[in-house]
Amino acid sequence: MRGASGSGARADQGLGTALAAEHAAVYAYGVLGARTTGRMRAAMTTAYNAHRAHRDQLRTMVIAAGGTPAEPKAVYELPVTPSSPAQAVELAVLVERGVTGAYLELAASADTTLREMAALVMQECTTRSYSLRPEIEAFPGMPPRTAPEPTATPTATTSQ
Repeated sequence: MRGASGSGARADQGLGTALAAEHAAVYAYGVLGARTTGRMRAAMTTAYNAHRAHRDQLRTMVIAAGGTPAEPKAVYELPVTPSSPAQAVELAVLVERGVTGAYLELAASADTTLREMAALVMQECTTRSYSLRPEIEAFPGMPPRTAPEPTATPTATTSQ
């Protein structure tokens, strides 16, 4: 990508990180689409198409910035081999969380367009993840959520 320094170089790095994540997501959803049926396959196909569109958008942005976009790997090692609907959901949720994290650097960009695009993609990924497994986890970089701790029993106070 550009040989710029400062925020331009960070944006280039952020674009590269996001593009790599989108390449991996397209691969993973290709596997998921081949191993699911019915409504699950339809959801995986929708996600595949969304990630492919984001990948293509990022490639265009890298080229517009004077860079050469990284090509995808031939094969990606998946953290879960989906052989059941539950494992398919697990892999899809992991993919969405990974892509969300990959866009964090762009969300902090000085470039308003990059920031807005990253925020929208992160929101989309979070929504898709939640639709597959409706549980909320800490945002990347934040401490894990914990149940509230019980407090001491309040004592009655008297006014004097």
